[in-house]
Amino acid sequence: MTDDDRLPLAFERIAPDEQHAQSRAFLTRMRSRRTVREFSPEPVPFELIENAIAAATAPSGADQQPWTFVVVSNPEIRRKIREAAEAEEYESYTRRMSQEWLDALAHLHTDWHKPHLEDAPYLIVVFAQAYGVRDDGTKIKHYYVTESVGIAVGMLLASLHLAGLATLTHTPNPMTFLAQILGRPANERAYVVIPVGYPAADARVPNISKKPLAEVLIRVE
Repeated sequence: MTDDDRLPLAFERIAPDEQHAQSRAFLTRMRSRRTVREFSPEPVPFELIENAIAAATAPSGADQQPWTFVVVSNPEIRRKIREAAEAEEYESYTRRMSQEWLDALAHLHTDWHKPHLEDAPYLIVVFAQAYGVRDDGTKIKHYYVTESVGIAVGMLLASLHLAGLATLTHTPNPMTFLAQILGRPANERAYVVIPVGYPAADARVPNISKKPLAEVLIRVE
């Protein structure tokens, strides 16, 4: 790479007081984020969804950006996704999951019923591109796909929360039905389903908390 291949960095240095203010404000907002399973059918402006996806500007292996965000608002397709997901979840809860796994989930009060897949006005189905495809049909090797898509999803969740929307991360296993229902190509693998909308007026969440900072931050000086 030569200097001619690169552009000047567009970076705005802000004053220390403003740095701390923005950091604390973001911390406060993110501490209020909760996974929601009870959604209102109230419409959500599509621009909020578009902006959140556009803001998921995650770093990626070789800058290949190996992700596709499929936004589903069609009620019939949401119904099909719910039916297929519940079929897989029923198998998981009744046959696939160990008792240890079921015990670990018990405090979250989840089961195989997934009404949020229909109640939320939007489903964002994130697909990871296992490889790229050139115009002539040949494959392009992708690098660090799982890591890249995971970072993008984290940025998307933060963006949606800052836009005043509620979300849930749903990963039925297996998820091959999503590519079939949505007609995605062979190089894409479903990564996560994210219902998005406003929470129901009577929405409730489990009485849980995040680990204290001292348990997750190790400083090496």
